[in-house]
Amino acid sequence: MQASSPSPAARTQAPPVPGAMLLMLLVMLGLVAGLHVYLGLRLISAPALPAPWGALGWTALALGFFSLPAAMASTRMRSSWVEQVLHWGGMLWMGAFGLLLVATAVGDVVGWVWHLTGTAPEGVAWARLEALAVVGVVVPALAIAFRTARAPARVERVTVPVVGLGEGLSGLRVVQLSDIHIGPTLDRRFMRRVVEQVNALKPDLVAVTGDLVDGSVARLRDEVAPLADLEAPLGVYYVTGNHEYYHGGAAWSAEVARLGLTVLHNSHRVVERGGARLTVAGVPDLEGGRMDAEHACRPDVALAGAPEGVPRLLLAHQPRVALRAGGLGVDLQLSGHTHGGQLFPFMAFVKLQQPVIQGLATVAGVRVYTHRGTGYWGPPLRLGPSPEIAELTLVRASPGASSSKN
Repeated sequence: MQASSPSPAARTQAPPVPGAMLLMLLVMLGLVAGLHVYLGLRLISAPALPAPWGALGWTALALGFFSLPAAMASTRMRSSWVEQVLHWGGMLWMGAFGLLLVATAVGDVVGWVWHLTGTAPEGVAWARLEALAVVGVVVPALAIAFRTARAPARVERVTVPVVGLGEGLSGLRVVQLSDIHIGPTLDRRFMRRVVEQVNALKPDLVAVTGDLVDGSVARLRDEVAPLADLEAPLGVYYVTGNHEYYHGGAAWSAEVARLGLTVLHNSHRVVERGGARLTVAGVPDLEGGRMDAEHACRPDVALAGAPEGVPRLLLAHQPRVALRAGGLGVDLQLSGHTHGGQLFPFMAFVKLQQPVIQGLATVAGVRVYTHRGTGYWGPPLRLGPSPEIAELTLVRASPGASSSKN
């Protein structure tokens, strides 16, 4: 369902003035630069690396720092090998930088505690031991994370008992995709592989729960085209994620609808099989209303007029939408957004913003399945949580029944 363009009066508040944005950018760059200096002091200067290694180390750190804004700027460039080099280089360094920062900070804490015992090596000897340990941990971690991120998605099979589900729909298989993030490092070939994996599962219904892309329709139209080949007898449904709104949420909703998917924009459909019915509802992402007033997330509107006594499935990109859906009779909410944390140990920070990181949980009385993501955002790395395609089998249940993972 495609929303019309809002009038000027209906638009959300204006973005920050350029001066404020520039100041924020400078503060962030200063912070990141300072953290690069911290890494250099701990891993290059403190170990007193002999010439020319010390100079080469600081040069590499400087190049890494400048690769980050270069990667961001590359998203505005025309597609070319230069754009690819800048983006891949910056994103790989972003992941490496994060892991190096965490490992070095942990090393400093370990060293501080060890020195309290009076048995730790001192001075340059300790600095070299710490630097060696940090590199020894981070390098293989990066290799594992890259391989995990680029590998085919793992199929997670979950059985969900649903009270009131009719006999005709018992055993209904819903395959969920989320956070595919087609963009500079994930292209048409990746999208084709995902579609083939889904179709091989022969789903009854497919749900795509947002963050499909990282780029504009003009740039990525051909890359997402294989999405049109998804097959499911009860329909293929889509809701927007926050990343669509960074590149034109309304435009992407229109493009996905053009590919043949049913876009659920604060709306629902009722599917039927064997005389049994299921309401499938969907809402725009929580960020949508900030970008466009007509894309506000409204579960109440999405379910308005839905038949009573019919189980309700809600597609919502962020798990915390369940806080708005409580009391609306939602039997299961399908979400994503978290990527399962994507890179250990950063999932701890995700928990500060979302009630669920991955898997099945109950939030505000609503059962929520949070998908780990089929692709990745930013660094082409996954350390810990692997990419996922979820196959959820809905079965009939009596009140109080629980769910199980196969």
